[in-house]
Amino acid sequence: MSLGGWLREQLFERRIVLVTGRLDDDAAAKAAAALLALDARGDRPIELHLDSSDSALGAAFVLIDMADTLRSALRVFCRGQIGGPAIGVIAAADHRAAAPHARFHLSQPTARFAGTPEEIAAQSRQQQELLWKLYGRLARRTGRPAEEIAEDMRRGRYLDAREALDYGLIDAIMAAR
Repeated sequence: MSLGGWLREQLFERRIVLVTGRLDDDAAAKAAAALLALDARGDRPIELHLDSSDSALGAAFVLIDMADTLRSALRVFCRGQIGGPAIGVIAAADHRAAAPHARFHLSQPTARFAGTPEEIAAQSRQQQELLWKLYGRLARRTGRPAEEIAEDMRRGRYLDAREALDYGLIDAIMAAR
C-alpha cells in the first residue's frame, strides 16, 4: 500500500475526510462518497477538513446536499484558504471551526457557458438561481441578509479567522497548543 493510501485509510478510521485543492465535480464526488460511507458505519461525528481556495458551484452543492442527508453530525475544520462556493459547505456543517491562520475569500465562481443563445441564457439563469440558494444558505447560518452576502461575494471580500467568526461564518477558532 502506498503512503497516500495508508494515510487515507488512517484518516478514514478516525472519521476524517480531507478536501484540498480545487473543489470540482471529481473531488466533490469522492468526498461525498467518503461521507456517505462513514455515515453508514456509525453515528459518531465526521470531520471534514476543508482547504479549497477555488470551487465550482455545482460541486459545492454536492457536498452541501450530502451534509443535509447525513445522520452523523458533520464538523468542518477550515485550514488554509477557503473560497468561492466552498464557503457554502461550511454553512452546511453542524459545527464550524477554523485554524487561527485560515483565510476566507467570499467570491463568486467563474462560469463558462456554451451553446446557442437560448442555452446560454438558460445556463446563466440556473447559475443565478444556485447562487441565490447559496446566499440564502449563508444568510440563515450567519444571520446576515442575503443581499449583504451577495455584495460581499461580488466584491471578493477576504476575512481572516477572527473576522469569519465575527461574520458568523464559523463557530470557533481552534486554539494553538
